[in-house]
Formats: sequence, C-alpha cells, structure tokens
Amino acid sequence: MNRVERREQILAAAVVAFAEGGYAGTTTDQVARVAGVSQPYVVRLFGTKADLFYEVFDHVASQILERFERVAPGPDAKERMADAYADLIGDPNRLRVLMHGFVVGAEPAAVGTRAREVLGRVFELYRSRTGGDVEAARTFVATGMLLNVLSALEAPRHVGEDQNLAALVECSIGRIAQGTR
Repeated sequence: MNRVERREQILAAAVVAFAEGGYAGTTTDQVARVAGVSQPYVVRLFGTKADLFYEVFDHVASQILERFERVAPGPDAKERMADAYADLIGDPNRLRVLMHGFVVGAEPAAVGTRAREVLGRVFELYRSRTGGDVEAARTFVATGMLLNVLSALEAPRHVGEDQNLAALVECSIGRIAQGTR
C-alpha cells in the first residue's frame, strides 16, 4: 500500500475505534491495532490523538454534509433531504463519531468549532434546499439528533425491554423504515 492508501486505511480504522470508545476512551494504540499498523506510524501520519480525532470527525462530517449538499432545491427537496438522512442511518459508526464530536464540543477546540459549523450548515442546507422556514429546519435538525441518539443507543434492538422506548422508536425510526417520514 502506498502512503495515501495506508492513511485511508488508518482513517477508516479510526472511525471504527472512535465510534466505539469516543475521544476520551480511545487511544492511538487502539486505532493502530484496528488498522493493523504500529502506533508510532499512526502518530507519524496524523500527529496527536486530538489531531487524529479532528481528521476523523471532519471526514465523517464532510461525508454527511456532502449527502445533503447533493440535494437540489425544488418541490421534492424535503423528501430527498429525509432520504439523504435515512441513508446515513445505515452507518452507525459515522453517526456515533458525529455524536462523540458533539459531546466533546470544546476540547479539542477544533472539533467543537467544526461540530458547530456542521450543525449550522445542515440547518442552512435544509432551509435553502426546501424553502422551509426556521421552524421546519429546526425540526429537521432536531429529528436528526433524536435519530442519532436512538442509533447510538441501539434502541431498535432493545424495543422489547420498554414499551415507551418501543413507541419512540416506532414513531421515529419506524417511519423512516416505512418511507412515511
């Protein structure tokens, strides 16, 4: 593998590792083990753990924003924005990394800055693509955050444990699965 391919391999491994352990609970050594490389190699390519987490978060955030940016403005933009989000749910690691980035919020500072940019950009993209007002855009972002939390909790796998959780999953994730947003 060349350096670029190895970097992509480590970045993919870091997404998995940080999705599982978050920023505080993941080490560069764990990332290296998942990637099948040495820890010094990870540090040489990415720098500190904070630098690596920023790259992972930025990579994931860019993929998410890219999905929404591909939606052209128009009368069916609301449905296409919802479809773009529904596609994202298929990769729980990406959503967990996003949530971990929101959790760390201020430290590392660059992650907090990027996380705030992402949230604001999704809000703006919804408004510009759909022509929706601020309330509709807030609802879209809020629903997305609820879906992220339910995904991070693996709530659909645990609906049999609590009838209230089952109802929440059905009225949120269930609607997406049925295509009835």
